Amino acid sequence: MFKQVVHLACLGVLLAAQTTAPERKIERNAIYSAHDPNVRVQLPDSVQYVGADRWNLYDIADCELHAFVESDPQKNVRRLYWVQFEGYLPSKPALAHQYESPRHTAIGGLDFYVDTWVRAKDAETQKGSDRQHIEELIRAKGFDMPVGMMYVRLVHLLDQRKRKELMIIYGEDLAPIGFSAADLSQGGRAWGQWPVIDRDLLERAKKKITIQQNPDAH
Repeated sequence: MFKQVVHLACLGVLLAAQTTAPERKIERNAIYSAHDPNVRVQLPDSVQYVGADRWNLYDIADCELHAFVESDPQKNVRRLYWVQFEGYLPSKPALAHQYESPRHTAIGGLDFYVDTWVRAKDAETQKGSDRQHIEELIRAKGFDMPVGMMYVRLVHLLDQRKRKELMIIYGEDLAPIGFSAADLSQGGRAWGQWPVIDRDLLERAKKKITIQQNPDAH
C-alpha cells in the first residue's frame, strides 16, 4: 500500500511538471507555437535567448513567457523581447481579457492592441506578476537591466471570447536618447517629446518582429 501511495504521489508530481513545462519551441531566434495561436514569431538575428517560464498567473491563467535580449559583452541589456502566451484557466469560465487602448496595429495579418510606457529599473514590481517572473529569469542568467527603459506592448486576442492572448513586449534602453524614465513621464522635462519617441518605438518594434500565421501550412 505504501509503495502504491508513493507511486501515485510521484506520478502526480510528474504530471504537474508536464503541465507546467513550456510548450512552445525555440528555433534559434524564433518561437514556434503549434496552438493558441499557431504562429512563428521571428526576431532579429542579433538576439540571445534567455529562457522560458510557465506558471499559473495568480491562479487564474496559464502563462508561458519567453525572453530574448540584445546585450553588450558585459551582459547589460539594450533591448528586450518578451513573448507571452496566456489563457484563462477552465476553472475561471467568467473571466475575459479587457484592453481599453484605442490604438491598434497589425503584424503578420494579426490585429494587436498597442500600449507604450517608460519604466525605471527600481520601479516597484508587483509580487507574483509576469513582470516579476521575467525580471527574475533575466537576472538568473546574469543579465543586468538598464536604469530606464521604454516599452511597447502588443496584445492579440485570439477570438471574440477574449480568453486567450498572444502578448509581445519590446523594450529599449533609454540611455541612447539621453532621457530618464522620469523625464519622459507625464510632468517630466521631456514629456512633450514622448509622442514622437513613442511613434518611432512602435515602428522599430514592427520592423524587428515578424509573425507568420499557420507556418505548418506553408
